[in-house]
Amino acid sequence: MVLRRLKVEGPRAPLAAGDAAVPRGMRIAGAWAWRFVAIAAASAVVIWLIMQFSLIVIPVLVAALLTALLGPAVDFLVRHRWPRGLAVALAVVGLLVFVSGLTWLAVSQIRAEYPSLQQRAIEFWDETQAWILSLPFGISARDVSEFGTNILGTVREDLSSILSSALSVGSSVGHFAAGLLLALFALIFTLSDGRGIWRFLVGLLPAAARPATDGAARAGWVTLGNFVRVQVLVAFIDAVGIGLGAFILGLFFEGGMPLVLPIAILVFLGSFIPIIGAVVTGAIAVLVVLISFGFVPALIMLGIVLLVQQIESHLLQPLIMGTAVKVHPLAVVLAVAAGSTIGGIAGALFAVPVVAFLNIFVKTIAHGTWRTHPNPKIEDVVQ
Repeated sequence: MVLRRLKVEGPRAPLAAGDAAVPRGMRIAGAWAWRFVAIAAASAVVIWLIMQFSLIVIPVLVAALLTALLGPAVDFLVRHRWPRGLAVALAVVGLLVFVSGLTWLAVSQIRAEYPSLQQRAIEFWDETQAWILSLPFGISARDVSEFGTNILGTVREDLSSILSSALSVGSSVGHFAAGLLLALFALIFTLSDGRGIWRFLVGLLPAAARPATDGAARAGWVTLGNFVRVQVLVAFIDAVGIGLGAFILGLFFEGGMPLVLPIAILVFLGSFIPIIGAVVTGAIAVLVVLISFGFVPALIMLGIVLLVQQIESHLLQPLIMGTAVKVHPLAVVLAVAAGSTIGGIAGALFAVPVVAFLNIFVKTIAHGTWRTHPNPKIEDVVQ
């Protein structure tokens, strides 16, 4: 006689008359499906609202990232008995001086070296055209001219698309200036009274949801701050590596490497947009070397760019950033792609910080660590 253990099942909810004919797996799939649709619809509404109020949302997000970057410096000065207002003023003025200095250096060097680079570009095109005509493929000068015209047209269209995306926060210089001023004012107030603003926002939530939201958001903020500071350091190292490589390469040619400083600044700024920024700024450096010195030096410059980016991706980021703000590379690619599709350059810039914040925010609530670490430090959010 074979004894079989009876499967004990818990009580089930009573089914409606029609539900009894639907397989259990289908009912579960249906329950998941309508919840997924509800979440997707809510997310779509939020994204639509953000796009409609991008003139407000983007400056506030910029101010949030800058607050995460400058907040520790302000707190350090306050702990050493500086008045908070004076500490905030020093941080904001220092930031403005830094950005203005970089802009002035880049513009001044571009204005000084652009005529010679333009002349070299014309010579490079003439040499390339002569080389193409010398090939035994029966290519005529008219074919080459039409090809060049098509290339220039494509470049103009792409530049127009890029500029349209870059100016998506506003349709005029006035909108850009308004966004800049809004970001500056938001930065001043978040540095001055960020904790008070956050307490007010948390107070708008139901009382039962406040502790979990507050603890999870604090953990996410710690992660965001560490992410921004590390990203600045990595961007600086990228800029120094590629800029120094371009400068050393230029020492082997008469006149040296043009636009070294603007290229380094572009690399620094582009590094804040993962993957896309590194590819675009690296391509600009290679293109300048190609026009200035030729094909072989351009290959060497390409090797320098790839070497610096590989060191950054496989050594610096894991070593410096650690696992506290680690986001899977596939998630980074998808986040940047989705962000750039939805919000252009601004979307690509904010995609990874938002994903890093939400990653820790959700995990903190799911694991309940907000109960044991209500005021987390970076070691408390290490995954």
